[in-house]
Amino acid sequence: MRHIRKDDILQKIKNLCADINYNLSDDVLVAVNKNIRNNGSLSDDVLKEIVENAQIAKNEKIALCQDTGTANFFVRCGKNIFFEDNSDIHSIIDEGVKNGYKKYCLRKSIVADPIDRINTGTNTPANIYVDFVEGDKIEITMIAKGGGSENASALKMLTPAAGWNGIKDFIIDSVKQKGANACPPLIIGVGIGGDFASVGLLAKKSLMRDIGSKNKDKKYDEREKELLSEINALKIGPMGLGGECTVLALFIETKPCHIASLPVAVNMQCHSHRKKTIIL
Repeated sequence: MRHIRKDDILQKIKNLCADINYNLSDDVLVAVNKNIRNNGSLSDDVLKEIVENAQIAKNEKIALCQDTGTANFFVRCGKNIFFEDNSDIHSIIDEGVKNGYKKYCLRKSIVADPIDRINTGTNTPANIYVDFVEGDKIEITMIAKGGGSENASALKMLTPAAGWNGIKDFIIDSVKQKGANACPPLIIGVGIGGDFASVGLLAKKSLMRDIGSKNKDKKYDEREKELLSEINALKIGPMGLGGECTVLALFIETKPCHIASLPVAVNMQCHSHRKKTIIL
C-alpha cells in the first residue's frame, strides 16, 4: 500500500492550473500550424493570431483566454493508495484549484447557485470524475472548459431507427447552429450510447485524446474522419469568419445502451484547448 500525503498532490494541482492556462497543448499548436496555407486569406490571419497569442501567453505567463474555464478533472486512482491526513482526492483537488486560481490570478467563473448567481470566488467546486484502477499511481488529467464552447454543446435522445445518419445529422446541425459561437477552430467530443446522465460525460472524456490519435475502433475512426471532412466543408472557418478550418479534430466515445435508446451528445471545445495529464 502506497501512502500519499495531501501536500504531495496539492502543489501539483495548483501549478497545473497555471500550466494549462498559460501553455496551449502541443498537439493543438501543431494542428493549427498545419492548417495555415500562407495564401493571404482571413482564415490564415486568424490562425496566425492564435499561434501568436499562444506564444505571448507562454512567454508572459498570462492566460490564453480571459475565460479560464470550469476546472474538469479525470482521475485514474490506483486501488493500492492510502491518503494520509484524513484527506481524499476530491477535497485535495478542490483545494488545489482554489489555491492555483488565486495565486496565478486566473478568473473565477463558478457561481454557487445557478439562479442566484453568486460567485464562489474560488473557481470551485471543480468537476471531478474518478475511476479506480489497479496499481499505486494516480493519473490526473485537467481540462479547463470555457463557458462559450460549453454553451454551444448539445444532447439529444434519438430513437434507434435514426442510426448513423441520424447521429451524423444531429452533430452537423449542432455545429451549424452554434459552432461559430464556440471560437473555432474547434475540437469536438461526441458521446454515443449510455443514458441521459452518462452520454455527456462520454463526450467530454473524449476531449482527453490528443489531436492526431486514432480511435481504437476502426469503424469509429472512419466515422470521425467522415464527420471532420463534412463539418470542415461547411466553411464556418476560424472564429466563424469563413474558411476550411472549422474543426481541428473530432473524437467519438461510445458505450452500451438500452435497446430503446440512442443518446448522443456533442461537447464543443474552443481552439484554446487547455488540457494536461500528470502522473504521481
